[in-house]
Amino acid sequence: MSEGGIGAGVAAFGRRIVPGFTLVLLVFLTHLHVPIPHFSDIAPALPLMGIYYWVVFRPDLMPRVLVFAVGLFQDALIGAPFGLTALVYLVAHSFVLSQRRYIVGKPFWIFWAGFAIVAPAAGALTWMLASALRGAVLPGDVVLASVVLTVFVFPLVAWLLLRMQRWLVGAAEPA
Repeated sequence: MSEGGIGAGVAAFGRRIVPGFTLVLLVFLTHLHVPIPHFSDIAPALPLMGIYYWVVFRPDLMPRVLVFAVGLFQDALIGAPFGLTALVYLVAHSFVLSQRRYIVGKPFWIFWAGFAIVAPAAGALTWMLASALRGAVLPGDVVLASVVLTVFVFPLVAWLLLRMQRWLVGAAEPA
């Protein structure tokens, strides 16, 4: 294989790992200590934003196995019931993938509105599953605050992911 072929292969591999790398980075950023009381309880769901973004624009780079692995990693990192976040992320991935044709190529507000549907659904599913596993109804106000913060922070995260995609990955896959 020529040197150009090796270099092109390395570059292609690098582009393919960017979405997975950003998800892991977003998991870490979600769980960074922020010196605001109770912020960790209502921190925005940054990995969910990443999953939504990449499934809409580059579903070829966001396979279910990656989404599942990131969910398990997040569960292990925070001590959540193993598989809870992975299941929620897989449900979100499947829903977004089934609806992406209505989002791709549309104005940003439609993209954001789609996320404003996914985030509360994922929050509610997480709350219901966690309550069922705990055997008691957990407080919903924390979930609600987190969902609201998640929806309002989304445009900034989407803008950063768009810049990263344009710089490192390439154009969106057609709908």
